[in-house]
Amino acid sequence: MKTITNAIPNRTGKPRRTLRSMRRQTPFYLMMAPGLIFVAILFYIPMVGVIIAFKDYNARDGILGSPWMDPLFKNFEFFFKSDAARSVTFNTLFYNVVQAVAVTLCALALAILLNEVKHKFVSATYKGSILLPTFLSWIVIQFILFSLLSVDRGIVNSMISENGGETIYWYSEPSYWRYILPIAYIWKNVGYYSVLYVAAIAGINTDYYEAAQLDGASKWQRIKHITLPLLQPTIIVLSLLWVGKLFNGGLGDWNGFYTLPNDAGALYSATDVIDTLVFRSLKKVNDYGMASAIGLYQAVVGFFLVLISNYIIKKKDPDSALF
Repeated sequence: MKTITNAIPNRTGKPRRTLRSMRRQTPFYLMMAPGLIFVAILFYIPMVGVIIAFKDYNARDGILGSPWMDPLFKNFEFFFKSDAARSVTFNTLFYNVVQAVAVTLCALALAILLNEVKHKFVSATYKGSILLPTFLSWIVIQFILFSLLSVDRGIVNSMISENGGETIYWYSEPSYWRYILPIAYIWKNVGYYSVLYVAAIAGINTDYYEAAQLDGASKWQRIKHITLPLLQPTIIVLSLLWVGKLFNGGLGDWNGFYTLPNDAGALYSATDVIDTLVFRSLKKVNDYGMASAIGLYQAVVGFFLVLISNYIIKKKDPDSALF
């Protein structure tokens, strides 16, 4: 006859094993510490400043000493009650969607073409050439664009005039800038993203291509059935990052919105985005609370866009989800 005893599980074993594991991984934690400290200082500690969006901020009193707004969301009214809120929202979404699709397609095409260049020197020359615009500031690109599109001295208008055409006033007609701004952005940034895809392609096992070649697959078939499917995780991750920026027309990476049109008032209907509208408006009133409110609004919308996109991807292909 077997005796049944009420055994008490050993609850101390798991914490001890965890502690021993952490001790073994101490060198790796030390290597990771500088990066974590950097991220915490630059990205997480400043998030305390989010409360400025709900305060009547005064530099003398500081963030914590400034009084709360009454009503609490008064700083948000500046943007939502603005006459241009609808047009700048449309422009922000329009340009970001066009950028995301165009840059992704162009970068993929460039990466695949660069992968077919087998000569190392020629391949490196091409990569350096397409990557060079990434390091140019928008101010430099503004001067390049002005030298092309200037009414009296621009290269484009000179060519049109020499061939009997009429001078085009690029800096007075908003419709042209629906094309100029995306083209400028693609030219500047496509090299950076193509290099990312080139690196991803370099990580694909060459055995797949050799086996497909032995089976008689053409280059297009190898690209379609090997390269593109294996690039899918990289494409999804970069696309999720794009989604997070769909509502952001920032004065950082997208400084071109403010610099390229020379801040020409006639072009605002086509070139104004949320950030440029807020920037110009707040230069007059110098209100940090309003600027923080719009920044918080954009960040929250971008955060939920990423969550929704990741949820959809997770339903379709769990392995490709970001988290």
